[in-house]
Amino acid sequence: MSLSMLPSPAAEQVRTLAPMLDVVVPVYNEEIDLEPCVRRLHEHLRTAFPYRFRITIADNASTDSTQEVARRLAGSLPGVVAVHLPEKGRGRALKHVWTHSDAAVLAYLDVDLSTDLGALLPLVAPLISGHSDLAIGSRLARGSRVVRGAKREFISRTYNLILRGTLSARFSDAQCGFKAIRADVAERLLPMVEDTGWFFDTELLVLAERTGLRIHEVPVDWIDDPDSRVDIVATAIADLRGIARLTRALGSGRLPVAALRRQLGRNPLPVAGVPAGLTGQLLRFAAVGVASTLAYLLLYALLRNGFGPQAANLVALLATAVANTAANRRLTFRVRGSDGAWRHQAQGLVVFAVGLGLTSGSLALLHLASDPPTIVELGVLVVANLVATGVRFLLMRGWVFRAAPPSFDQA
Repeated sequence: MSLSMLPSPAAEQVRTLAPMLDVVVPVYNEEIDLEPCVRRLHEHLRTAFPYRFRITIADNASTDSTQEVARRLAGSLPGVVAVHLPEKGRGRALKHVWTHSDAAVLAYLDVDLSTDLGALLPLVAPLISGHSDLAIGSRLARGSRVVRGAKREFISRTYNLILRGTLSARFSDAQCGFKAIRADVAERLLPMVEDTGWFFDTELLVLAERTGLRIHEVPVDWIDDPDSRVDIVATAIADLRGIARLTRALGSGRLPVAALRRQLGRNPLPVAGVPAGLTGQLLRFAAVGVASTLAYLLLYALLRNGFGPQAANLVALLATAVANTAANRRLTFRVRGSDGAWRHQAQGLVVFAVGLGLTSGSLALLHLASDPPTIVELGVLVVANLVATGVRFLLMRGWVFRAAPPSFDQA
């Protein structure tokens, strides 16, 4: 029996009939705005979009006549389908529809159509071509034209600053209701996204960024809807809780970012003669080393007069050794979770002993030769610490954290 690698005629037919783009319109109690939105969107796609498309109305637990309006539109407009979910949550609606869609590219937009539809093709084009993995409309990118009140502007910019400070996010606008993702990427990421509400977008984008995926940003024209149903205070509180939860998940290693990177083929490109991840590890190790050295020198200067040079060196080096090992474990070598933490600290103390030998030996040789002033001692210790730092990196990479698989997620 031989197995053909060519797709079956049935599979080819399914692929031909499947739309290139599935645009989801998540709604909750939008009986007034839903019909004009879908008709306008349908007309735009019919006349300006060169691929087969579908519009999916995702009604999440509406209590008015939204469901009836959605069914009527699905019955009268080709390419429009209606889905009803018994539970609320924009994220829940998007995850449900995207998970069950057969389209190659999945998108969504808000029912108020605050974003100009002229940006829809530029949004999805890099995903159709395969160059990018996700795409977002941005009201904060250069070239955007935005009309909204000062309150909404302040909240939006503050939220994105918080994301940059807490999750090191580099995308410019997490909250614009105008996004798209390739279906093969969504298949990998959606099971990892927990939020079912407004934080869904942010969680998806942070996870995508940490796994090294390309996020394409499109400047948009955006006019605020004065009749928005969003509860700003409740949404802000939920977003802050989501940030805290996601920070813990990333810090503990509960989210398998490194594994996703490998599965998606987004590890850094190899450089001949340079071990994978070495450059990034050196840069992060250097940053941790600078901070540790400054802390060490400060402690030594404070303790030197009261304890003497050798005792001050011992206490200062020991006090910074534990913090240094923990910081390098988390930041330099990207080890998550508590597994092996005590073993790493014990091995780090051995590395500390090597550093202690180098610095203490340098001090002993210096005092055998003369009775130097404190500034000379500090200079010698800086040089000794530089040597000890190099030895420490080699020991940590080749021994302490050698068993940990290489990880390339962003800080």
